[in-house]
Amino acid sequence: MPDIDHDLTVLAQRLRKIVGEEGVHESEPLSEHTTFEIGGPAALYVMPDDPEEVRDCLAVCREADVPVFVLGAGSNLLVSDDGFDGVVIALAHDLMDVSLDGREMTCQAGVSLKEASEMACEMALSGLEFACGIPGTVGGACYMNAGAYGGCMADVLKEVRVIRADGTFATLGVDELDLGYRHSRIADEGMVVVSATFALAKGSRGDIRDKMDELTAQREEKQPLELPSAGSTFKRPEGYFAGKLISDAGLKGYRVGGAAVSSKHAGFVVNVGGATCADVKALIAHVQDTVEEQFGVRLEPEVRFLG
Repeated sequence: MPDIDHDLTVLAQRLRKIVGEEGVHESEPLSEHTTFEIGGPAALYVMPDDPEEVRDCLAVCREADVPVFVLGAGSNLLVSDDGFDGVVIALAHDLMDVSLDGREMTCQAGVSLKEASEMACEMALSGLEFACGIPGTVGGACYMNAGAYGGCMADVLKEVRVIRADGTFATLGVDELDLGYRHSRIADEGMVVVSATFALAKGSRGDIRDKMDELTAQREEKQPLELPSAGSTFKRPEGYFAGKLISDAGLKGYRVGGAAVSSKHAGFVVNVGGATCADVKALIAHVQDTVEEQFGVRLEPEVRFLG
């Protein structure tokens, strides 16, 4: 029988040669790295400094044949209570560079969308206002074509730099990404985004700020931002709104353990205190079954599952 602990120790040593001693943590609790504040430990948690280190870490893990998950802000993620018996490569610690070339802004994958929209506003560049309250990173947003309030990544992206599944870098234009509702070729082909370039428009700093303030106020009024969650729990079913279906099914406030359907916005499952992954999964299943029973619509989770 293979000695898994020995293999992990060897792998950790190889990864430390790439990212340095402090860049690899063992048995790192993922509840500390997700907005749901739920989840057991990752066997190894790795924090690369730059795209080349990301590529090299991926190559070492591929060679060792261990499962890998690339993590951004952990804002759309539900991690198993048992954790993840593999390597988490976390981009939101160091891949934070931003550069400007006229109306084009390039952000590394770890930059938060809030930060990106704030910088665009400072430079009087319009286009990223919709993203000011999305609690994710640029990399994750490209991966799932994140959007809100009538805008999405497809509207403002010019190109992305990715690491392909074979370990090579590529720059792909927006028309090569097959961006749809919460969908991209990036996700389909297991690519890793290391940076994205946005094509923005010159605007008035005051008007951009007003729009961002307006969207922030709407979000604060309607969404349960005071409690840990993974954002919208379900994808929007065609012809319906998930939150309205859940509300009409009488499920606002419905609880399983520490997980609840938000009484403020039924499209959100929230951690009201000590929720486990098992609680959230049971709650999601109950919501799916109840809504399907009452309205004939099967809700599909938007949140991703790990472990």
